[in-house]
Amino acid sequence: MKLWSATFIPTLKESPAEAEIASHKLLLRAGLVRKLGAGVYTFLPLGLRVLEKIKRICREEMEAAGAIELLMPALHPAENWKNGPRWAAAREVMFSVGGAGAEDEFPKEPVLVLGPTHEEVITPLVGNELSSYRDLPRNFFQIQTKFRNEIRPRFGLMRAKEFLMKDGYSFDADDEGANESYRRMEAAYTRFFTRCGVRFVAVEADTGVMGGSFSSEFMVPAEVGDDDIVFCRESGYAANVEKAVSALSLAEVAPVEPEGEVEEFPTPGVKTIAALAEPPYDVPAAHQFKTLVYVGDDRLFAVVLRGEDEVVEAKLGALGFQRVRPATAEEIEPVMGASPGSLGVVRGTIRQPEKLAGVFADHAIKRIGNGVTGANREGFHLRQVNVERDLAVTRYGDFRRVRAGEPCPRSGKPLEVARAIEVGHVFKLGTKYSETLGAYYSDAEKRSLPMVMGCYGIGISRTLQAVIEQSHDADGIRWPWQVAPFQVLICILDPKNEAVMEAGRKLAETCESLGMDVLVDDRDERPGVKFKDADLIGIPLRLTVSNRSLEAGVFELKWRGEKEFAKHPLAEAAVHLKAAREKAGAGDGS
Repeated sequence: MKLWSATFIPTLKESPAEAEIASHKLLLRAGLVRKLGAGVYTFLPLGLRVLEKIKRICREEMEAAGAIELLMPALHPAENWKNGPRWAAAREVMFSVGGAGAEDEFPKEPVLVLGPTHEEVITPLVGNELSSYRDLPRNFFQIQTKFRNEIRPRFGLMRAKEFLMKDGYSFDADDEGANESYRRMEAAYTRFFTRCGVRFVAVEADTGVMGGSFSSEFMVPAEVGDDDIVFCRESGYAANVEKAVSALSLAEVAPVEPEGEVEEFPTPGVKTIAALAEPPYDVPAAHQFKTLVYVGDDRLFAVVLRGEDEVVEAKLGALGFQRVRPATAEEIEPVMGASPGSLGVVRGTIRQPEKLAGVFADHAIKRIGNGVTGANREGFHLRQVNVERDLAVTRYGDFRRVRAGEPCPRSGKPLEVARAIEVGHVFKLGTKYSETLGAYYSDAEKRSLPMVMGCYGIGISRTLQAVIEQSHDADGIRWPWQVAPFQVLICILDPKNEAVMEAGRKLAETCESLGMDVLVDDRDERPGVKFKDADLIGIPLRLTVSNRSLEAGVFELKWRGEKEFAKHPLAEAAVHLKAAREKAGAGDGS
């Protein structure tokens, strides 16, 4: 039992101007966190209690799945990362420090970095400690503070520079074992998020900088999510938009015969797909070829899509470059012969084709057959461009963003698109890190083989805010039972009356004997203030006692999500509170 007066719950009547979304506003208004700086937050007592409950559930599920907890440093020697496979890609989001000494003595290259994740630490550790197939499989996890140099931190804990994360790493002797470790973690994640009380969906995902052969994200549907998921209700297909495909991308398209010779025509001032679709040109976006130029590991390459399509830059990872970024106009013009807006990949029109690492076209351009593209000459385009005859395509692939309504790759039914918050991610890494960082073992024939790895992350602090984003109303938070900072709030409306306080204490003791966390609001405040605060902080079950209820020998019981309250005899409190605990337990996933 905790007294409100003996803890610190600084609720706010108004939302701070810095908060943009509901969950961020409620984090601040309910006194869960306070901002220290951009993307950096202090957890106050209520927020810390929620965080600890989420951590406890996570530990229980990880240990039940056979994972072993350890704790690795947040501060890493930069050398570990430089020796790994992703230093070039990861260093842009990492905080680094030079080392000891005066500021002008810091080396230009970082000596130490703050870890956004720990593959570069756990892999050499396991490589040094485990050497035989008899030592495998192993699965380690930690719950630890991570750091990411987020350029535009926003939405509170959703996109923070410092955050709490569970990261886990499995080590197996072969693919079969690694697949089993992956499946165990997927099942553990399903139990974890179910117990946290959030609605979620597991989707196919891009492996990104992490690498590996496949991965799944655990997403919480929410309008303010930072990712789009694509799904089909009929087939069960679900994928992050960075990974999603539709039947349009997979279906074979027969070559289309040319309609005539390529013809150049003037388009002065036309620099966009939309401008070319307007009079006097009237070329629909669906009949235009869109040419984008990127830099991959210091070499330019071109990507061609239909004019109506958007590129998904994450899909460009399939091309094998470690680092990819859009090319600048200054980089493009000497090679292509024109600036963006007049670009194309028709054979013979590129000024220096030998300087391109390749021309990569989305499969869907085959549906155009004959279309219009830039002439690589300022103010000119080409028409009657045939895909098979004219375009200098190195390779085809899936690079486009799937749109709602396109056919599902499994059922053919229309796909849906929704926003969601990523709260967990599981990867099968393979041997990318073990080969590079020396995690080898000896098999029964004494052969030295790389361990097959998986890695598994849960955003602990992000899950906290995702719960709020999904579980709130106009009055405040509606905590799920298992992660609520307190499960029962006892409102004492006449705290100066010792008999009323004693009745409240007895209710608290009964609740605690049934395994419930209790907060007693003993403040000398008006009932309206207490009830508004109770709704704001979102404790699932509210019990109220006052002079009047004590005279009548009753107490009031109200659930946070219900408008009505019930009156029960104080003498029968244990019976009604036990029933309430059973009602709560029926939906808490425990």
